[in-house]
Amino acid sequence: MSSKTERNDRKSGKKPVFGNRSPGPREKGQKPVAQGFSGREEAPRAPRSPDRTKSDADNFLWGRHPVLAALANPARRGMGRLLATAERAAEIEEGKLAHGHKIEVVELQALTRMLPAGAVHQGLAFKVQPLEGVSLEELAEPAQGVIVMLDQLTDPQNVGAIFRSALAFGARGIIVQDRHAPALAGALAKAAVGATERLPHARVTNLSRALERLADLGWRAVGLDGTGEQTLEEALDRQPTVLVMGSEGDGIRRLVAEHCDVLAKIPMPGGFESLNVSNAAAVALYEAARAQRG
Repeated sequence: MSSKTERNDRKSGKKPVFGNRSPGPREKGQKPVAQGFSGREEAPRAPRSPDRTKSDADNFLWGRHPVLAALANPARRGMGRLLATAERAAEIEEGKLAHGHKIEVVELQALTRMLPAGAVHQGLAFKVQPLEGVSLEELAEPAQGVIVMLDQLTDPQNVGAIFRSALAFGARGIIVQDRHAPALAGALAKAAVGATERLPHARVTNLSRALERLADLGWRAVGLDGTGEQTLEEALDRQPTVLVMGSEGDGIRRLVAEHCDVLAKIPMPGGFESLNVSNAAAVALYEAARAQRG
């Protein structure tokens, strides 16, 4: 095993979101951390332990789509505090959407005060611990389809939008680094419109080691980088594919990029420097899904 540790040693200066780098040695596989509803029946899993909670907002889901998706998630059964205005409570009861959760009716203004400023809650909130992820092997086996890996993306709106696109284009799930990923709640869950409850995710300690383990399991890693020599269309094929997305400030970190099989770019004939990372992810997921169909 390499003695090098993963770090971000890019120099200052703005980088494209998505360089020519030669592949480096792979590190050995990493033991994953041990989600919720993934479209198939699964045994309920325990919520994340409270010590990972950064703020009370991390314990809230709000808005109609995120809350209803959470209520329908088998992993949420028997836990959480469901808050609703009288109108929303009647809607949930009539549609039998509570799935065993008790509804606590509250005034609109009281609900607004419980949530972060500007939260568009639509009369619904669900206070519950964020879900644990699945193990890396559980997400990656059998090796087929597309997985998205996020390298230090911390903006909740972007991460939530990527979850939404990943679900829409049929991705298997999302991999995030445990220390540098926002909780799957609050504004992130709102932006995901329920996708965080339906799409599995895996939290890992080291992305480079996770890519090594994925390679052992039969996956090919394609990193998005604005200076990649190949276009996405050229780089993608029908092999099981991990799409690696970097942060908007620094892109994919060097050691993570060295563990990608290829770095590819999204052609931009309009001449604009780069796309927002969530928009780039949507384009990449569309191209990957098309390549998988062959």
